[in-house]
Amino acid sequence: MCPELDEKAYVPIDLSVDSRDLKTYHLHSSLTFSDFIKNHLESHQKKIAFGGYLEKRQLYSRSSHFSSQNPEYQRNIHLGVDLWCAEATPVLAAFDGEVHSFKNNTAFGDYGPTIILKHSVNGMTFFSLYGHLSLASIAPLKVGKKINAGDVIGYLGGPDINGDYPPHLHFQLIKDMQGNVGDYPGVCCEKELEFYKQNCPDPNLFLKLTH
Repeated sequence: MCPELDEKAYVPIDLSVDSRDLKTYHLHSSLTFSDFIKNHLESHQKKIAFGGYLEKRQLYSRSSHFSSQNPEYQRNIHLGVDLWCAEATPVLAAFDGEVHSFKNNTAFGDYGPTIILKHSVNGMTFFSLYGHLSLASIAPLKVGKKINAGDVIGYLGGPDINGDYPPHLHFQLIKDMQGNVGDYPGVCCEKELEFYKQNCPDPNLFLKLTH
């Protein structure tokens, strides 16, 4: 997803509720969260940390955006792959397609600026979502704009605009947008997991990043 970097630049990261590394960090602040990401990358001498598909995470408890009065609908299972790296890193389109929609999702803990592309491959239509971008990434866009695989479609935003996270890309594949525009759930609850597993397949089937 980032230009001029091969697989050797990537390292997996565990942000799950069972992560031993997180026991000494409190991720309620983007500052301490950023320290955790920075230390992880430096200790492994890598440029990008990746992971998170279907990962159950405690970090969403900091935001009412994911909460529900019914505990069964508390959203804490991540539906995309995150790629943690430097702010302003270019983001590349994964496939040929066109701009389906875009939006600045401004709720605390949400995506911030988001781009969704529509693709048709071998008669199958699906969508890719790119979240936590910079505001400049969505400023020039128009719905229907043609995009080629490998085109730079935006840049990673900082905590002040990306939902208050360390800079990273949320990359998600979606079969059916269900009428959503500029947004689609990137985190689900346990009760709805089976549906979202079917509608949002593992992006690493395409990325092919290995542990």
